[in-house]
Amino acid sequence: MKLSLGPILYFWDRDTVLDFYARAADAPVDIVYLGETVCSKRRALRAEDWLGIAERLEAAGKEVVLSTLTLIEAESELGAMRRLCENGRFTVEANDVGAVNLLAGGAGFVAGPHLNVYNAGTLDMLAQAGARRWVLPVELGREELAALQAARPAGMETEVFAFGRLPLAFAARCFTARAHNVSKDDCGFCCADYADGMLLSTQEGKPFLILNGIQTQSAETCNLVAELPEMQRLGVDVARISPQATGTFEIAEIFRAVLDDALDSNTGRARLAAYAPHQSCNGYWYGRPGMDWINP
Repeated sequence: MKLSLGPILYFWDRDTVLDFYARAADAPVDIVYLGETVCSKRRALRAEDWLGIAERLEAAGKEVVLSTLTLIEAESELGAMRRLCENGRFTVEANDVGAVNLLAGGAGFVAGPHLNVYNAGTLDMLAQAGARRWVLPVELGREELAALQAARPAGMETEVFAFGRLPLAFAARCFTARAHNVSKDDCGFCCADYADGMLLSTQEGKPFLILNGIQTQSAETCNLVAELPEMQRLGVDVARISPQATGTFEIAEIFRAVLDDALDSNTGRARLAAYAPHQSCNGYWYGRPGMDWINP
């Protein structure tokens, strides 16, 4: 099984992003996803910068994939997505059906986790359009995965979101800006003050959600390292680690050690608890509420 590093979901400054991907070149991951998937206003890096990072990672032996925005709201965003899809060199992860339409019939693309692949018909449609890998929606579990794997078109790989705060929803409104009582158009990039998103707690003080601009995430950190053996039995090809401000590469090393049988999966699960500041979760995998933690 391969390991992938998903796109950065937060707004980090340029130097932090460049340093992160310089380290990613030596990380024990096989695939690296690049680009802005949450908010088009986040322009710390230009398209040329992302392509330069992609070239360096490719030279380091990584498979590079360029990810599109998940929510398209303006003609300018559609134009940027079109240019990304027409880059002519690197594979693209489509997170919007518009991107699928642009990529259909091309050299092949990745169907991202936000395309709502819930049945075999959708999976077949994406395969006919040219998808060569699909990412299981984070709210689906092992039973749905097994059914979809049984109907998976020949030659298509499967990827599962295995570690990180779960991306749950997107909206036209910027929740981080709203929390600061400013408009989305005059946000002042307040999301940059929260390297791992802004915590939203219940009235009882329990961590509940993470506000990340227009994206809502789980407060708990999904941790499926102990489920890697089951994923392998189900024919999963790639396990995805979502970047966070600290510990991403240590997390990747633990996952790699488990996959290489150098570390017991339960020991790996225990070690990864240190990288889940608001507890861990794996409920969706077992058909339970996503925030639940199940000890199989």
